[in-house]
Amino acid sequence: MQWFEIKNWLELSTGLDRDSLHIYAGVAVQLAVAVIFRRSLANPIPWLFVAIVALANEYHDYSRIPATMNASQETYDEAVRDIWNTLLLPSVLLVVARFYPNLLTGMRNRSASAEKLDEVTPSV
Repeated sequence: MQWFEIKNWLELSTGLDRDSLHIYAGVAVQLAVAVIFRRSLANPIPWLFVAIVALANEYHDYSRIPATMNASQETYDEAVRDIWNTLLLPSVLLVVARFYPNLLTGMRNRSASAEKLDEVTPSV
């Protein structure tokens, strides 16, 4: 079974369109690489793997166009949309994990709760 057939099978078996599959695949690759290499989502390595996989997939799709057919503007637009869909959510996760980790961990809320608890609790 070739890669194109696998992608068609995934689309048919899940009932999702290709744009949705690109979104899910990007997040799945990022999380899988983070777990396998024991890296945080704040580390750019999982995101780079997503970018490499997205570019390789689009190269594969582009290379399937027969030499007798010229790639149209629609083909390029579709490739850009696929890369955009694949990288958008992993990019958001990278930025949030790197620059705003409190949004993911809730550490700010816990520290504020601990301070309030210290104020209420009498010292001995």
